[in-house]
Amino acid sequence: MAAPRDGAEETGTGESEGLRRRKKELVREASEPTAPESRGEAECGVSLLPGSFWLTRIVLLRAIAAIYFVAFLVAFQQNKQLIGDSGLLPCKLYLKNIKQYFGGKIGLEAVSHAPSLLWLLDWAHMDTHLDNIALVGLAISFFILVSGCANMILMVTLWILYHSLVGVGQIWYSFGWESQILETGFLGIFLCPFWTLSRTPQRTPPSGIVIWAFRWLIFRIMLGAGLIKIRGDRCWRDLTCMDYHYETQPVPNPLAYYMHRNPWWFHQFETLFNHFIELVVPFFIFLGRRMCLVHGILQVLFQAGPIDLQR
Repeated sequence: MAAPRDGAEETGTGESEGLRRRKKELVREASEPTAPESRGEAECGVSLLPGSFWLTRIVLLRAIAAIYFVAFLVAFQQNKQLIGDSGLLPCKLYLKNIKQYFGGKIGLEAVSHAPSLLWLLDWAHMDTHLDNIALVGLAISFFILVSGCANMILMVTLWILYHSLVGVGQIWYSFGWESQILETGFLGIFLCPFWTLSRTPQRTPPSGIVIWAFRWLIFRIMLGAGLIKIRGDRCWRDLTCMDYHYETQPVPNPLAYYMHRNPWWFHQFETLFNHFIELVVPFFIFLGRRMCLVHGILQVLFQAGPIDLQR
């Protein structure tokens, strides 16, 4: 009787040890991701999180960097001829006139009238300073565009550099798209971490305040453009503006010739469509996700038109 009892005890002990090992294995498997999930996260990152806007932030930061890059490239190629020492409207003379107007001192009033780093630099080498501002802006924006890494310090630097050019650009930088670049770039500052220079964390959504600030910017730009047209030239009200738009647009391409030769009713439809896009569609942005998607598609198609018809 003793032998069977010992065997039963040994069997029970073996079974309990096996159960303990099995439990440990199950706990270990539950705490570790499976191989396919790990491989998928490594290759594709995390899954899209609806409403988090983390992917929107990544794309938007690179898009802002691309716009800055083009703007600084144009500045490097043209600013010496436009606002340089021998330019059409020398910025050195412009700064001197502002300084004289405010009593011959470079004070807060003078700087606020034309905010620019050029106030702090030697005006005897203005062409060099204009080139250096453009080159530094090109380097920073190219780095952000290619790497996808950005922080507040870099974005603030881009904003200050471009503001320095706009502040002394006079008529050449007086168009609405220049102030739009600055406003968009300013909002882009708050899409980034303050100091960390790494790719934007995918699991960390941007601030809802910043998202709504961008929505408000888009709404104001489009609605403002439509209201200016309606309150401006009569041709926008009698639907005849597109009858001669293709003759007066800057740098038309060959396709504009054929668009101009369309019948009058087609040009009236173009004008009405413009009013719909600029006066009605902007309100879609406040009507939920589906209407936001409709708004985005219509705006992209609308902007593609002028791009396709100009050089």
